[in-house]
Amino acid sequence: MQASFEFSSIGVIHSCFKQKFGIPRQPGLVTEAQASLELLPPYDCAEALAELEGFSHLWIVFVFHQSLRDGWRPTVRPPRLGGNRRIGVFASRSPFRPNPIGLSAVSLQGIVEQDGKRLLKLGGIDLLDGTPVLDIKPYLPYGDAIADARAGYAQAAPRASLSVAFSPEAEAQIQAAEVGYPGLQRLIEQVLAADPRPAYQAGKPQRRQFGMCLWDYDVQWEMVDGGVRVTGLVLRPLDETP
Repeated sequence: MQASFEFSSIGVIHSCFKQKFGIPRQPGLVTEAQASLELLPPYDCAEALAELEGFSHLWIVFVFHQSLRDGWRPTVRPPRLGGNRRIGVFASRSPFRPNPIGLSAVSLQGIVEQDGKRLLKLGGIDLLDGTPVLDIKPYLPYGDAIADARAGYAQAAPRASLSVAFSPEAEAQIQAAEVGYPGLQRLIEQVLAADPRPAYQAGKPQRRQFGMCLWDYDVQWEMVDGGVRVTGLVLRPLDETP
């Protein structure tokens, strides 16, 4: 007999990733990727966070909110296998699940109060801006890191495979933007080095120019000689929705 449950979000993610394109395929792959987790009342009380700062990493349980309308799929094509092979959804971390729940291990960089809100500063994230959070759990190295665990087709972490260069114009624009967003250039380098293109596009050289949203900027880049060249950085209008 199937049971149904109803959950309320305890917080919302404010992320450097404003659209799905460009988000790392796992947490921890892009160390410069940052977000704030805004806790919602009544979960934003200091008592609920007592002793949390003693942990360097957290598990974030969240909802794949932009995949809700797509439903679940019994088989998926994971990017790790080049998008060419189907596997069971339960052998993947695809967002298209029976219950669209995700789990990310992220670093905790601090807990702050800002404009009357209580925020958890997170690093190494793979979370979309606006993601609803269901729960927070401390990461326990002795129980959560299993040295002899097997990981099937994904035993080793993917390597950053692309070289990344910047045009003089892009470098100047990024330097100006880093006044408000320190580490922006490193964030761009790490995201692009990991090749954010969908697996089915990676082998299609006919498309060479791309763009993605990071923080409040559109990052424009192109494929050149097997690597990436960032060509420009454009501030997005405040009312623009990616």
